[in-house]
Amino acid sequence: MSDSPLALPVVDAELEQRLVGRLARIEELLAEHCRGRTPYVTEAATHLMMAGGKRFRPLLVLLAAEAGPTPDAEEVHTAACVVELTHVASLYHDDVMDEAALRRGADTANARWDNHVAILTGDFLFGKSSELTADLGPDAVRIQAQTFTRLVEGQILETVKPGPDEDPLAHYLEVVAGKTGSLIATSARYGAMFAGATPEVVEALRAYGEIVGSAFQLSDDILDIASESDTSGKTPGTDLREGVPTLPVLMAQASTDPADARLLELLGRPLTDDDEHAEALDLLRKHPALEQAKAYVLGQATEAKQRLTALEPGAVRTALESFADVVATRSA
Repeated sequence: MSDSPLALPVVDAELEQRLVGRLARIEELLAEHCRGRTPYVTEAATHLMMAGGKRFRPLLVLLAAEAGPTPDAEEVHTAACVVELTHVASLYHDDVMDEAALRRGADTANARWDNHVAILTGDFLFGKSSELTADLGPDAVRIQAQTFTRLVEGQILETVKPGPDEDPLAHYLEVVAGKTGSLIATSARYGAMFAGATPEVVEALRAYGEIVGSAFQLSDDILDIASESDTSGKTPGTDLREGVPTLPVLMAQASTDPADARLLELLGRPLTDDDEHAEALDLLRKHPALEQAKAYVLGQATEAKQRLTALEPGAVRTALESFADVVATRSA
């Protein structure tokens, strides 16, 4: 996948060429849709959009559209812009919530300007996304509203600790499904839907996107524990240090083995001390929870691929299956 210009593993040369060409068109459209009435608004709105990113969501729209008879329909291009505008808008709000200073190697909007500008710029992009969705008709408006509700609810739930009678892992998986899975599911759904695919194929791709989208976030959780910084480019244990609950940590915390007492003690408080952080990271890497988490994500990838049986065998289905495999086994 590293040799491809696309964020998805596409081995069919003709399909790859079509997708690269259409994605270039999406880039042009996104630049237009980020324009405001004043240069100041345009600069703020294009700040993160043009800072890079894999464009995974619009690419999934374009790839899913290949499962229908009219993959090059203008509505497909519009839908691809809708999902990316929604995604980038949510990043502006995320960075304010996280008090982040960097995003995609550039200053965040809240760092470059302030929180007010960042929040309102996110709102501006959500507005642009809504305008485009209206052009796609009432079904798209309903789907987009439902998706946005789930995305925001996932963000809210992330800030709330599970109740005393609530399973922390189930709570976390609900957060991931809302924050990440919902928009990726809609991306795949839109592509098939606006390319004229059958209802069976549209639903299969929606379900695939929901599962593989959540699995992508969960594989990030595993990388946070398992990766070495010199091989993945990530700083190991970042979420662990910040006390962010992740799949391996939550699975470890469910342990009742007395031998895990020290690990559970460390996971029960902030790990600001470097030595304690290193100790917790080492214990987690040796703990069965890490392999349990890997097995869970592999299972999710298998389930996602099973949803694709509604698609005809071929380059599109192969690319989607390959992506599910990459999500489950990636190291960066």
